[in-house]
Amino acid sequence: MPDLLLLALLLAAVAIGWWLGRRERRKAEDPAPSSGLARDYFVGLNYLLNDQQDRAIETFVAALEVNSETIDTHITLGNLFRARGEADRAVKIHQNLLARPTLSGTQGDRVQLELSRDFLKLGLLDRAERLLQTLVRDTQDDELRLEAKRLLVDLLEREGEWQQALSVAQPQLVRHSEEMRRAAAHWLCQLAEQERFEASPGLARKHLRQALNTDPRCVRANLLLAGLEHDTGHYRQEIRLLSRIPDQDPAFTPTLLDPLAHAYRLLDDEEGLIHHLRQLLERTPYTSVIILLAETLRQREGPAAAIALVREQLARESSLGALDYLMDLYRQDDEGESLERLELLQQHTRTLLKALPRHRCRRCGFAGEQLHWQCPRCRSWGTTKPITGIEGE
Repeated sequence: MPDLLLLALLLAAVAIGWWLGRRERRKAEDPAPSSGLARDYFVGLNYLLNDQQDRAIETFVAALEVNSETIDTHITLGNLFRARGEADRAVKIHQNLLARPTLSGTQGDRVQLELSRDFLKLGLLDRAERLLQTLVRDTQDDELRLEAKRLLVDLLEREGEWQQALSVAQPQLVRHSEEMRRAAAHWLCQLAEQERFEASPGLARKHLRQALNTDPRCVRANLLLAGLEHDTGHYRQEIRLLSRIPDQDPAFTPTLLDPLAHAYRLLDDEEGLIHHLRQLLERTPYTSVIILLAETLRQREGPAAAIALVREQLARESSLGALDYLMDLYRQDDEGESLERLELLQQHTRTLLKALPRHRCRRCGFAGEQLHWQCPRCRSWGTTKPITGIEGE
């Protein structure tokens, strides 16, 4: 940030010097104002050279008159204040610009866009929303309108106004951005969750189908559709919907296991569950699949069958979680001195496993125990997935 600030200040100084030179040439007959401006300019440079950036900014802002030639420099200085966490000072600069009658329509729209960013930074969402709504409606500049829409969508998303965010984003933003399509599908899922809670399954299904039309890889939509089928006792249909998830994104296979096992058990179809899990294991040999299948076999056939399965899978690929479960099986199937040794080893594996996160955002790296459909750090939708590898799935 200090390097960025220094660069911007140098650019501002160059812009002021260039404008000063033009003014000197045009107004050679009126030396007094130019002399004052030159003095302020060199005072600002002196502050800059002495690493007094705050005082340099103040001097340049005071020295630089607002006109069509200096508007970009003023906007840049305002943005600098916002980037430094001083959005209140950025607001003053941008509001001062808006008060100038000499601004063109496009210049005024640009300043309004930056002012809306200032308000967003300060948390003044209502003011930012009013400015952005006006820009989306009135600006003649297509690029500014598009940027205003992006900011407005971000604001509405922060407020949980899912339907309004969809209205602003569709169709232009959604059509041209994969990230926006993924986000829009999750907004529809948010609506569906509310409707499921409010006992409106018809509307929830409608929004979930729209989510899948918007983003066919939206795992969350199929999970929620499966939940709706579970609510009405249609467990075979629930299983069919859950079975689609590995085709959408194999990384989410661990997420479907609990509802899948529950549905088969409500159908009293343990054989069907074992067959389904064996198919999943061939395709996605994740730790949670291994453990669920092994535990089902243990209950059905005894510890020996479960031990054989886990040993076979560990021979193919190492897994701390599967190793911990295997030691648990050995403890159940053993007695005497070796049992005490296994307990000691398992204390270490359990400690390691408890310290490890289960999910990680593929964009920013945020990790935690819980699956967040929207990353708490970078706010990306659908980028947090189960962790794979020796310490994960």
